[in-house]
Amino acid sequence: MDSGTYFGEFNRRDWRTASEGTVRIAVVGLGGFARNRALPAIRDSDFCEATVLVSGSPDKAASLADEFGTERTVSYDAFREGEAADRYDAAYVSTPPAFHDEYAVAAADLGKHVLCEKPLAATVADAERMVDACADAGVVLMTAYRLRTEPAIRRMREAIRDGAIGDPVQIHAGFSSRLLDNAGPESWRLDPDVAGGGALMDLGVYPLNTSRFLLDADPVAVSAETQSSGAPFDRVEEHAALLLTFPDGVTASCTASFGGHHDSRLQVLGTEGQVIVHSPFGGHATEGVVLARGEARTSYAGRPVDEVCEEFDYFADCVLDGGTCESDGEEGYADLRIIDRAYEAAEIGERVAVHASR
Repeated sequence: MDSGTYFGEFNRRDWRTASEGTVRIAVVGLGGFARNRALPAIRDSDFCEATVLVSGSPDKAASLADEFGTERTVSYDAFREGEAADRYDAAYVSTPPAFHDEYAVAAADLGKHVLCEKPLAATVADAERMVDACADAGVVLMTAYRLRTEPAIRRMREAIRDGAIGDPVQIHAGFSSRLLDNAGPESWRLDPDVAGGGALMDLGVYPLNTSRFLLDADPVAVSAETQSSGAPFDRVEEHAALLLTFPDGVTASCTASFGGHHDSRLQVLGTEGQVIVHSPFGGHATEGVVLARGEARTSYAGRPVDEVCEEFDYFADCVLDGGTCESDGEEGYADLRIIDRAYEAAEIGERVAVHASR
């Protein structure tokens, strides 16, 4: 096993085609992730610049504009009406899921490209409307699956494709975080009308989408269990477990929890070996990668990269060079279709068939 193939140039941007250019971005929604991760990532990126901030709080927007040197701030209503549209080329939508379609469609109608946080929308119908609006406008719609640009996940996919672990047999992936340690019972993540669901929608989409990405395939069936311990998880699931069946019998066990100790893990087991990424979904996937085949075992801790910065530059690359977007709106739509069927499977207690694509 020549692990140097994967670890020799671990952080290479194999997706990069653009060499110059800047995509001006309007950041729509200034919640914690946008403030703490997205805006710093845009500032540090090679191809992006935040030029407009969109918020319902003028004071928050003004403070962040001063901190990040942003040219303009506008309200949500003003954004929908097209104010400052000449100041940006693309919109990054970071509102709660129920509002994704509203702002993504508004941006598309203005001829702007869209990078939208996951899950793509709160419902399958909303996601379909977003995909269609961006297609009709001829603009890029990318779902913010930052793991797809993370070097550890990309090297993992290369190893699987090259047969480094034989034929894939099983994936074991999980993501858990104690929601109430950082949010109160009034959190929008506990409102199904705003979030679209609970732990499965918010956390489970990570192992779900990553499994599809690594296998380059869609599941054909799903069985699921959802559970809650009571208030405040009486309207959304606190814990979820899925068993996805892919073509050729490969399975992926994906778990998510709003009440479990913080943890994330990812293992792909093959007929000849396995590859493991430690802490893949918590923002530091390069903490450790293990590739094993037979008696050979290689561990690698790569130089950390900001996967959010990678995501923005990948998006800009798609916009600037017009290439295929691996994380397009259809990908986000497909995950919502699978999640919808998983909820059905959990409700009826039976395995159900899945047709992820439209």
